[in-house]
Amino acid sequence: MFSANKNIITRFAPSPSGYLHLGHAYSALMTAKIAKDVGENNGCLLLRIEDIDRSRCHKIFEHNIITDLTWLGLKWQMPILRQSDRFDIYDSFLTKLTDSDLTYPCFCSRKDIINNIDRVLNAEHGPDRAIYPETCKHLADIEVSKLKSTGKPYAIRLHMDRAVAITGQLDFFDDILGRIKVDAISYGDIILARKDIASSYNLSVVIDDGLQGVNLITRGIDLLHATHVQRVLQRLFNFEEPIYHHHKLLSDENGRRYAKRDRALTLKSLRENGKKPNDIKQMIGL
Repeated sequence: MFSANKNIITRFAPSPSGYLHLGHAYSALMTAKIAKDVGENNGCLLLRIEDIDRSRCHKIFEHNIITDLTWLGLKWQMPILRQSDRFDIYDSFLTKLTDSDLTYPCFCSRKDIINNIDRVLNAEHGPDRAIYPETCKHLADIEVSKLKSTGKPYAIRLHMDRAVAITGQLDFFDDILGRIKVDAISYGDIILARKDIASSYNLSVVIDDGLQGVNLITRGIDLLHATHVQRVLQRLFNFEEPIYHHHKLLSDENGRRYAKRDRALTLKSLRENGKKPNDIKQMIGL
């Protein structure tokens, strides 16, 4: 746990692929509240725009994110970090893993992966999905070179068993759930760089948190699984271990999680229909 008056650095890191909704408001306000409650000088809140998927992310949504958060009364340390400006940095860290023989190219399409899993009787599954069946993991160098020479696109995967052998047993502390043992093997050889994007969520978020000195990560419980693999990457890159706060997810009257498709519950829509910031706080229980 944090000691009193520790200098807290935390972040709110939305993706500009749609308008913010009530669930985002809860996460953003909770992040700021925790930083203020436990941090010296009210903590340091950073705003990071996670826009590595440029096919889905748009400036209009980024503009509205800033408008919504300002309207809610949030203040953050400048400048705003945009992941789309940092591919060279991500590539340099990825190269370190490749030079340590901890990555391999994966030429499989989504369809290939599904078909290979279906062919394997009792295929292993991680906590929430079938893990990659390691189709490309043991390709001979000559096969890899041949596939690359044809121009076949490929992703880069982490050699998870080798990575875990280096890091040893890890854990992390969540101030709601307590100390949790890392079980990264259950998630298989995760993608570090996609065929169409030179990074991935797990790679870029670990690098950004590490370089920005983030020591408190507040996010939804739906991302608890990501913490397991991110702890491995943190150790491989020699970043400090942050403390986590995985908060509850908000849902509507039908029990459905709020999503960007719920246009009536976006902060933009609520604001334009006369709601005030205090109304939003009451709606989300803060």
